[in-house]
Amino acid sequence: MKVVKNQSLPDKMECAGSLKNVLDALYVLNGKWKLALILSLVQSSKRFNEIQNEVAGISSKVLAKELKDLELNDFIKRQVYPTIPVSIIYEATDYSQTLKNVLGELDAWGKQHREKVKQSMRKQY
Repeated sequence: MKVVKNQSLPDKMECAGSLKNVLDALYVLNGKWKLALILSLVQSSKRFNEIQNEVAGISSKVLAKELKDLELNDFIKRQVYPTIPVSIIYEATDYSQTLKNVLGELDAWGKQHREKVKQSMRKQY
């Protein structure tokens, strides 16, 4: 596990500012699905059913709500094409690319945490 050493603690003002920023970010990206949906759409543009098939376990009702929230916050855009039947394609915006480092850090931390849990389970048996 990676441990940061010799780093001074933030003062009260810095801590309060950081807390506000983190709460703002969590408010926008809250829930189980938003980051997974952004990650899916950053890879390639997709139709609704393609997203639902790729993000296992999400219901169509929840997916529709999450896509609306992401569109409202400018992480994705919804393109409607006047075909018969109408084609709707969801794609990541440039703004969603600003989460690249966040997703990378979450990926690394998730891997680290999974290993920690595995080691803990091995010790028990």
